[in-house]
Amino acid sequence: MTDSAGPPAEPDDPATGHVTAGRSRRRLRWIALCVSFLVLALSGVGWWLYRKLEGNIGTDLTAAEELERYDKERPLPSPNGAENILLIGSDSRAGAGNDAYGRDKGIQRSDTTILLHLAGDRRSVTAVSVPRDLLVGIPSCRTAKGTRTRTQYTQFNSAFAVGGAACTIRTVERLTGVRIDHHMVVDFRGFKSMVDAVGGVTVCLAHPIDDPEAHLRLKAGKQNLNGEKALGYVRARKTLGNGSDTDRMDRQQQFLGALFNKVQSNGVLLNPTRLYPVLDAATKSLTTDPGLDSLKALFDVARSLRGVPTNRVQFLTVPRRSYPYDPNRDVLAQPAASKLFERLRKDEPVKVVPKGKTPSNSTDTESDSGTGSENPSATPTFSGTNATSGMCK
Repeated sequence: MTDSAGPPAEPDDPATGHVTAGRSRRRLRWIALCVSFLVLALSGVGWWLYRKLEGNIGTDLTAAEELERYDKERPLPSPNGAENILLIGSDSRAGAGNDAYGRDKGIQRSDTTILLHLAGDRRSVTAVSVPRDLLVGIPSCRTAKGTRTRTQYTQFNSAFAVGGAACTIRTVERLTGVRIDHHMVVDFRGFKSMVDAVGGVTVCLAHPIDDPEAHLRLKAGKQNLNGEKALGYVRARKTLGNGSDTDRMDRQQQFLGALFNKVQSNGVLLNPTRLYPVLDAATKSLTTDPGLDSLKALFDVARSLRGVPTNRVQFLTVPRRSYPYDPNRDVLAQPAASKLFERLRKDEPVKVVPKGKTPSNSTDTESDSGTGSENPSATPTFSGTNATSGMCK
């Protein structure tokens, strides 16, 4: 008779293999269950990390609203899919770790401002520093208190102090005619965190440095700078070089070149264990426009830069000369500045050579503030450097 309680039990005889097969099936089911649980757990952790990193990013809605108000007077977007990102380094002393650089007076100025032009073919990057002491026309801007400033002709970094990123962007657009697609603001603490996250940046010093104001003391030779020392190095002014802001901008550009090399060379972008600390530091330190306030948007920018050859990551400063009535202020040097801005607007190649060197296509001597190429068919050449100069030989 058939047992209505269920199928007959398998013989408990190892020689038949039935017991082994049954146990194997149960073992496979258990492994499948564990793997499924692990996949779900990892997916949950991945989603949590993703949301955590996205939550780190600050979004500058105030600037977006202000720029929207003046959209009709802004320049047209660049052709060929080129993009322009304005990088603003704030000198705010607010926040933990920033008070060592001076008392927080409740205002902040743009300590460093760089116009980053990503060519449409993504085969070159041009980073143009705008001097903080450059005299420019600053439009009427909305302040944090809701009032509006008057139009004024004053030093460039005042724009960020009175009207934040929106005022700085409108000032740069009026100065250059270049449409700013995105912006990023980073403070002292964010800069230090980024450098620490990549394991420091190596620079080569021709002379020792002892600068009490920058809290910096370094020996000559190859030095790997952590975040704290790197901040002092790029901010030091009075005791390094000739003490000018020009010399400091040159140092900042070389440091950024070395940082670019570090990120590209040590596999940061391809190694998750190295990439996460960098992303965590970067996202915590950034305030961006709504178009860049997501991991995907930031990753797309980073990915587009990954294939750019080091020698085509170029740095230069807006061509300028001393203001005749105040040697501590600068004004644009023409026609060099206009030629540079036109190349950026049209997404045309920009060529740079070290100061004092004359390009082969030049017909006269290049000055530090301008271009040495007078041949209309030649690519204008400007004093500057590329990311290879940030490498220790």
